[in-house]
Amino acid sequence: MQQAIRSRIHALISAMLLSVVATAGWSQSITWLGTLGGRQSYATGVSADGRVVVGGALNYSSEWARAFRWTQATGMQDLGTLGGGWSSAYGVSADGSAVIGVATDATDSPRAFRWTQATGMQDLGTLDGNSSEAYGVSANGSVVVGESYSRAFRWTQATGMQDLGTLGGGWSSAYGVSADGSVVVGESGSRAFRWTQATGMQDLGTLGGGWSSAYGVSANSVVVGWADSTSGLIRAFRWTQATGMQDLGTLGGSYSWAYGVSADGSVVVGWAHDDSYEWRAFRWTQAGGMEDLNQTYASLLTNGSFLETARAISPDGRYIVGQGINAVTERYEAFLLDTGTSPREGDVNGDGCVDDSDLLAVLFAFGNSGGAEDLNNDGVVDDADLLTVLFNFGGGC
Repeated sequence: MQQAIRSRIHALISAMLLSVVATAGWSQSITWLGTLGGRQSYATGVSADGRVVVGGALNYSSEWARAFRWTQATGMQDLGTLGGGWSSAYGVSADGSAVIGVATDATDSPRAFRWTQATGMQDLGTLDGNSSEAYGVSANGSVVVGESYSRAFRWTQATGMQDLGTLGGGWSSAYGVSADGSVVVGESGSRAFRWTQATGMQDLGTLGGGWSSAYGVSANSVVVGWADSTSGLIRAFRWTQATGMQDLGTLGGSYSWAYGVSADGSVVVGWAHDDSYEWRAFRWTQAGGMEDLNQTYASLLTNGSFLETARAISPDGRYIVGQGINAVTERYEAFLLDTGTSPREGDVNGDGCVDDSDLLAVLFAFGNSGGAEDLNNDGVVDDADLLTVLFNFGGGC
């Protein structure tokens, strides 16, 4: 085994030395995505490479929200409905090809959907009754999670909707799913939960208050969301099996919410009150704590534009999407923020240092699907992921 590892490393290093590697400086940018003709839009998901953004936007004809899929080439594409008046997209696969969300049918009942270019909008059905909503999707687009008839569900083409149960009450909803589809997070009753096939639904607790909700989960099972504190204030949290629930603080105000997390669990995004009690989009890291994106990227915001909410982040931490005020159009609009860099690229275990442990993690996961070791999120741990570690070896150490 050790000889095989040494051989692969030597081969890859040789390839690196024989190649001419051109490195260009990353550029930072904010792109306002516009609307479908109405007064506002919001972004809820972004592909791994930042080229596809999904969300909802008001349209000209009805001022009802419509699910959209955006690319630089096509602009904002209306994904339609299932026969009713409105729809909204809440997630997108890593390659941008599969979009999930909720749309009304001909009876105006909300139904979970999965959309691809080939199939169009597919109704995923219900557990019972006539309503369902989809909120999360795995990296390859094959696993969808959400809520139907007051129960959290996990859907695949093979199994259909699986009822995930509750923590003892009568209601649950799933909001997020890990890259490989094995870990589901959400809320049951008034508590955040983490579900796997092996453990079932696990209560993640609170920050001292009576309520919590989990909204996102990383490829390595770091969970983010929000919870009541002992003083009754809602705070963004980050949960791991080792540390439990960690209060991420605020931007000077009283409240914060966490919605998205990078693949390695090291970067969290959401929104929080600042010291003037204005909503501002934030990014959190262990090293830097909670930062106001409006301050960090002030040079990109002109004429009074600002970023109010951050809803999702790409697996590598480079791209962030949400909603803000575009001062040019004087509208609430979806935005795509390119931070210009991938924090700690190659840092598989999220300890801030790209070192032997990251290299070994990729090597021992070689050939497997998904997980934090799949650094480029192409669905398999391979030479490309190993090269990412090698190119960045020593970074942050």
